[in-house]
Amino acid sequence: MTSPAELSPSRARALFRGGLKAPTSGYSPGYAQANLIALPREDAFDFLLFAQRNPKSCPILDVTEPGQVDASVFDGDLRTDLPAYRVYRDGALVEERTDVTDLWRDDLVAFLIGCSFTFETPLLEAGVPVRHIEAGSNVAMYATNRECRPAGRFRGPLVVSMRPIPAHQVADAVRITSRYPAVHGAPVHVGDPAALGITDLDRPDYGDAVEVRPGEIPVFWACGVTPQAAVTASAPEFAIGHAPGHMAITDVRDSSYQVP
Repeated sequence: MTSPAELSPSRARALFRGGLKAPTSGYSPGYAQANLIALPREDAFDFLLFAQRNPKSCPILDVTEPGQVDASVFDGDLRTDLPAYRVYRDGALVEERTDVTDLWRDDLVAFLIGCSFTFETPLLEAGVPVRHIEAGSNVAMYATNRECRPAGRFRGPLVVSMRPIPAHQVADAVRITSRYPAVHGAPVHVGDPAALGITDLDRPDYGDAVEVRPGEIPVFWACGVTPQAAVTASAPEFAIGHAPGHMAITDVRDSSYQVP
């Protein structure tokens, strides 16, 4: 099988459409990845306002028309071309599956939200290690004790992703990622997890735990799973999201989101 790093976005999407289920960190380097949350039209404005008030965790790359199954940044089918989806009813996670074609509704508005996997290629190119790619696992993600700004019916905690960074490279990681505000940008916290209400790094709320080695510091970035935490807290009637770490691989170069 072709290495994930050698796959074009269209080829990766074809594999996912065919049933491959895998975290997408390390796939199609050089191309932006995106989180997905699809909500009924009646909830779309409230969520758009929620995202506008919480741009660090919910940086919107694209919004579809109701019922639309493609997007300007994603030349594929939003119902089939992600490796895994989560389905919510009245705020409860009821199902995880690899195809949501039969669940997609004419009133669903899909939001594609920037993902920090996008800036992992620049980190690696600068010699900054990305542990979950080294381990072949999913990134570690945690719900924090920081509440997002509410909007309409939506409220909920900030979710963060964590990457252990050697102490002497933390400044590099901050500098590199700060140039990608459309995909979460600079970290929201460096150091003690307890400051975010995280009591055990070995027990992430989403994804996989990763080793923090001596001389490394846990660094936390805002995460696009925040909208799904808001769905759980706010209980809209229906929602579809990506399974955490199983992203939409877009056709947009990550350099398109880089700022000077």
